[in-house]
Amino acid sequence: MFSRLSAKNCFLALLGAAIQAVGVCNIHAYSGVTEGGVLGATLLIQHWLHISPAVSSLVLNTACYLLGWRTLGREFIWYSILAGGGFSLFYALCEPFAPLWPALVASPLACAVIGAVFVGVGAGLSVRGGGAPGGDDALAMSLSRILKWDIQWVYLFSDLVVLALSATYIPWQKLGYSLLTVLLSGQIIGWVQKIGRKAP
Repeated sequence: MFSRLSAKNCFLALLGAAIQAVGVCNIHAYSGVTEGGVLGATLLIQHWLHISPAVSSLVLNTACYLLGWRTLGREFIWYSILAGGGFSLFYALCEPFAPLWPALVASPLACAVIGAVFVGVGAGLSVRGGGAPGGDDALAMSLSRILKWDIQWVYLFSDLVVLALSATYIPWQKLGYSLLTVLLSGQIIGWVQKIGRKAP
């Protein structure tokens, strides 16, 4: 099975996971500007249960992969596990250190935009490599196939649910910035996936 995995795709999955972990750990975790989906859920769990995203992301992603196992190809699952484990590892490596850009915390708009770039580019590279750092992608693709919904609506629905729950600890004005980062990161993921690829 592993012999069928591409070294290039493994590299893209891990590079994307590293970029995303740096952004979430250094921007979202300190700014109060959150993400939707699994990323937002890990920050919600960190706030209320004091469980590190390095742990909760691995658990939540594994659950998403198991739920989506029947509707997704095996190679996608292996690349996703690689990227998900990579995210947890890179987050754990970043976590003990002070944020790289502490001045950003004072500007929610900058956090929303720059955080979206890290998440969008990171997830986009991983998905381009055949997997994803978050289980959102596996779950969204599975639900899209089952419910016959366009995948962007599945992403939007899951993001809005997490953002609504995040209102229990994030001020409403910051949730507006969180909505902005969710919308931007989703667009960036799509853009990164399409770079250099011919339309069908």
